[in-house]
Amino acid sequence: MDRALYVSMTGATEALRQMAANNNNLANASSTGFRAELVGAQAVQVNGPGLQSRFNVQMLDQGWDSTQGSLSQTGQPLDVALQNGAWLAVQGPDGKEAYTRGGSLHVDAYGQLLTPSGLQVLGDGGPITVPAYSSITIGADGTVSIVPAGQSANTQATVGRLRVVIADQSQIARGGDGLMHANPGVTLDPASGKLVIPGALESSNVNLSASMIKMIQLARQFDMQTRLMKSVEDDASAASSIVRMG
Repeated sequence: MDRALYVSMTGATEALRQMAANNNNLANASSTGFRAELVGAQAVQVNGPGLQSRFNVQMLDQGWDSTQGSLSQTGQPLDVALQNGAWLAVQGPDGKEAYTRGGSLHVDAYGQLLTPSGLQVLGDGGPITVPAYSSITIGADGTVSIVPAGQSANTQATVGRLRVVIADQSQIARGGDGLMHANPGVTLDPASGKLVIPGALESSNVNLSASMIKMIQLARQFDMQTRLMKSVEDDASAASSIVRMG
């Protein structure tokens, strides 16, 4: 009985973990540039005495969906969508370099170029700081240019260039802060060329309908595992009653 209880317990635990990942995708369905987390499950045989008929469930981290989300033109000078495979470098909460595809940027009162969550955007020489300006543009190569405050429209000044890297699933992985980080031993060099699309944003690539169906499937799986645990408990109680009668 205890063996069956353990098998059903591991199944329920892994179902909860998959539900957490799927719910995180649903919560970020409207997050700019979000890449859906991919998880799966596999059956792992339990080794030990008796028949080799017991299998536990083990969740598989399958990385993230590299499919590009849909692009929408916003016309905002600080909005940038990134070409597929490109990532914008930011300074993470831990002070280390991290990567995102969320390109809805803004300049704060201190002239810092920031992401919507307040992370500093990195350039080739570190965090980008923007002096007072009357207009600002970001070029397709990531160059940030301004017309300084008080100057004519013909006066252009370059204040930095977005640090953009090219990376795939073998080079970066999602961290606990929701940002992408380089895998151990991987160094990502800045890329060149037309890697950003100015005045546009990329939507999340989460498939809402598929994620909703997955949520229902996982809820049913969890319910099935808990029912099995209840059946094991009832069988154990019945067996104890028989022993007492004897």
